[in-house]
Amino acid sequence: MGLSVNLFLTGTDTGVGKTFTAASLLRLGRAAGWRCAGMKPICCGDRRDAELLLAASSTGLTIDELNPTWLRTPAAPFSAALIEGVEIDVSRLLAQLAELQKRFDLVVVEGVGGWLVPIAHGFTVADLAAELGLPIAVVVANRLGALNHAALTFEAIRHRGISCAGLILNHPTMEDDRVATATNRASLEELVKLPILFEVAHGQRELRVRLT
Repeated sequence: MGLSVNLFLTGTDTGVGKTFTAASLLRLGRAAGWRCAGMKPICCGDRRDAELLLAASSTGLTIDELNPTWLRTPAAPFSAALIEGVEIDVSRLLAQLAELQKRFDLVVVEGVGGWLVPIAHGFTVADLAAELGLPIAVVVANRLGALNHAALTFEAIRHRGISCAGLILNHPTMEDDRVATATNRASLEELVKLPILFEVAHGQRELRVRLT
């Protein structure tokens, strides 16, 4: 293809739809004729997120290439690593991303949990994203509280001088508070001053956006 497109997906919390979004973007890229790879640098607990990204990626990729660090404890990486008596090797994660970038046109990296989830002493998901050097897209769960969570995450990203491509508004559940879910998009665009890259409806099976 002669191009390289890369993106780091973070979220306003855990369980906001990062994996669904990443896998959908990979499938869209493949449909456009691109060689695509997902990357989940760190999994904690089961490996379901990495398995979904592997299934959505182009062929020729193993789960260990896609997910270099797998901690079996279902906790934040810092806590899981302490429990298991291991140290997360950030240089290994960076090297694996560089390798994927050489081989694939589109690489979508999914963070673990939210922006400030701890990975090691004095090192968070935000630090990992800064080391990777990719533009950031923030997945926001469209529910009551979304404005605060999105604004805090964006301010933290901006404070580090990292490029934020925009927000992805996801409807993970059918919320009872329909006023908040109906007005969050307009409020986010006005308050955070970032584009909504796309919106994912509740129960939507695939993204309906065009990659260019």
